[in-house]
Amino acid sequence: MDMVELVKFVAQKLVDKPDAVDVREVDGPESVVIELRVDPDDMGKVIGKQGRIAKSIRTVVKAATLKNEKPVFVEII
Repeated sequence: MDMVELVKFVAQKLVDKPDAVDVREVDGPESVVIELRVDPDDMGKVIGKQGRIAKSIRTVVKAATLKNEKPVFVEII
C-alpha cells in the first residue's frame, strides 16, 4: 500500500467529512513529506488530545517506511 493511500485511509476513518481529506506527497532531495489536509472542523479529530492521534499516524508511517532511502514525514496542514 502506498503511504499516501495509507494516510488517506486512516484520516478518512477519523473525520466526519471524509470527502474533504486531501493527501499529497512532496518528494524533496533529502526527504519525502506527506501533506494531510482536512476540513477545519475535523482538525481536532486528526490531531487528538495532546497530539496523540497525529503522533500515532506518524509512527505508523515511519514504521512502514523504515527501509526507504529517504525519511518520510507527515505534516498536518
